[in-house]
Amino acid sequence: MCGIVGFFLANERWATERSHSVVSAMAATIAHRGPDDEGIWGDKEHGLGLGHRRLSIVDLTTSGHQPMLSADGRYVIVFNGEIYNHLDLRADLEKLGCRFRSSSDTEVLIEAVAHWGIQKTCERLVGMFAFAVWDRVDRRLWLARDRLGKKPLYLYRDPRGNIAFASELKALWQFPDFNPSLRNEALAQYVSYSYVPEHLSIFNEVDKVLPGSIVELSPGKAPVTRQYWSLAEAAARGISNRIVDPAEAEESLLTLLRDATGRRMLADVPLGAFLSGGIDSGLVVSLMQEQSAQKVRTFSIGFRDAAFDEAPVARAVAAHLGTDHTELYVTDSEAQEIVPKLPDIFDEPFADASQIPTYLLASLTRKEVTVALTGDGGDESFGGYLRYRNQSGLVGKMYALPRPLRNAIATGIGAVPAGFWTASSSLIPSNRRPRFLASKVAKVARAMKLDNAADRGKAYLSFWTPEQLLVGSRRSALDDPFGAPSSVLGEPSESMQFWETLHYLPGDLLAKLDRATMAASLEARSPLLDHRVVELAWQLPPAMKASPQGTKRILRNLLFKYVPRDLVDLPKQGFSVPIGSWMTGNLREWVETSLSYGRHNLAEVFNWQEVDAAWRNHLAGLNGYVEKLWIIVVFCVWHQRWMEQSRLRGSHA
Repeated sequence: MCGIVGFFLANERWATERSHSVVSAMAATIAHRGPDDEGIWGDKEHGLGLGHRRLSIVDLTTSGHQPMLSADGRYVIVFNGEIYNHLDLRADLEKLGCRFRSSSDTEVLIEAVAHWGIQKTCERLVGMFAFAVWDRVDRRLWLARDRLGKKPLYLYRDPRGNIAFASELKALWQFPDFNPSLRNEALAQYVSYSYVPEHLSIFNEVDKVLPGSIVELSPGKAPVTRQYWSLAEAAARGISNRIVDPAEAEESLLTLLRDATGRRMLADVPLGAFLSGGIDSGLVVSLMQEQSAQKVRTFSIGFRDAAFDEAPVARAVAAHLGTDHTELYVTDSEAQEIVPKLPDIFDEPFADASQIPTYLLASLTRKEVTVALTGDGGDESFGGYLRYRNQSGLVGKMYALPRPLRNAIATGIGAVPAGFWTASSSLIPSNRRPRFLASKVAKVARAMKLDNAADRGKAYLSFWTPEQLLVGSRRSALDDPFGAPSSVLGEPSESMQFWETLHYLPGDLLAKLDRATMAASLEARSPLLDHRVVELAWQLPPAMKASPQGTKRILRNLLFKYVPRDLVDLPKQGFSVPIGSWMTGNLREWVETSLSYGRHNLAEVFNWQEVDAAWRNHLAGLNGYVEKLWIIVVFCVWHQRWMEQSRLRGSHA
């Protein structure tokens, strides 16, 4: 796991000293991604600079140093990630006469490109990755990213045609004359969903290399993007080749998950796993312990607030599996100390409050190990959210009612005071109590007014509307390129899953996991995000995933082979903190200072009457405003941290 940076100049050429200085400054900003080593390589004649920060995981010797040249000297690579099938690829390349100098997967990757080309190499990779390859003969630069977007890669193009790229947005601020402006489309997405999705960045001048894509850059030509993997094609193949026999499905999935987990357990450094007590992490740890001769190291954190504390369940699962378990109970004050650091950890606006416990867990885990396996990805592929299950059964029947009747029911639900839902939830035992019930009920009411399942999924994930919050020209339609193909539209839950795999998964969940773990210099690996697992999930009938009988049915059945049902068969809670009470408690001064900054500096961005009304309602104890306010506060502190640089350079947001 590492961080990569670089630039490709269109017409100008810099002195060697300046090139090295720029690359070094860019790389220094992401030193947390690779604290073990730094490397710089340049091609002055062609205006190219490459930089690398290394977190040593496989082959800890200097043989794994990057940037790395191919054996024939033609190609140069900087690589972030892990190739889990590198031993298989190595064997294939050795049959072609390739002789390796190291045990590094980076060397396998660059030799694969040299022998098979960039497209075929990417198609053969099993892993998480973002890398840049420079062809010294044809003067081409390729940027590639893994299929699901586990590793990030930003791409900047200045008015003169110069290119810069980096694993994190913060590195681009070190590129000369970087002077970005806010992108209205990204603002609209951010206030709606609390994150900026992968087809946009917060800046007009910056894009992201899309998951499953390769970008080719050549002198004097516009960037060319092509896909080497398509979720639409994978879904269509799966749907046309369903595995209808439950026993066959479970056996096929278990075999593949064992392989995916075993491949991710290979490392030359200490390794462990996150254990939350949920279905996904419990299954991953079960498969790890099954394949390990020693006790697997597992890690969890807990909170004194029972409604947010998953540690007891994790502890019980760890005891049953016999892992070497470490847990840390975090006080509110310890968690709140993380809040001021968020704009540096998440250098693009990001307001999923579970970012806080994720970073705390990563920091705890990094004290003992360098690599941690996680259960991320199970929900989107295997129907883990209630909104998937609710597409069938009673709620599904309500969606089928005529629109006027649905609208009337939704209006009635929306008229119920939020306090009623909060009071009702207090009657439910804390370990089964749904969080943010008032907000969830409001989303159900909103979804009932919509006809399309994917749109209903978006309603469940959304908070503000651009029309409600953004001012004037800042309001943009929530268009995106991720509409479900006709092969998926026939099944409502799969229509939701398709959109969320392309939008919510990489934009929110994977961005959170990458930034939080990398800020702690910890590598996170996710067996359920193996693209082969994702493809197999599309072969499973919807009822094996989410149905009125429950969510993630097939994963539950597999987990129950290892862990007693009564330990883990609990309502899904998610991973979060009581951010609402914090905002009216110890964080109140920080929140009000941030909002004050926003009123003075973002008057042309946000409708402050709406924001101030939400803040007053929250202070008055009304429910349903926590996530909305967190979105605004996070943006204000992000803007103050990063966009003040533009103001000082004479620019305006």
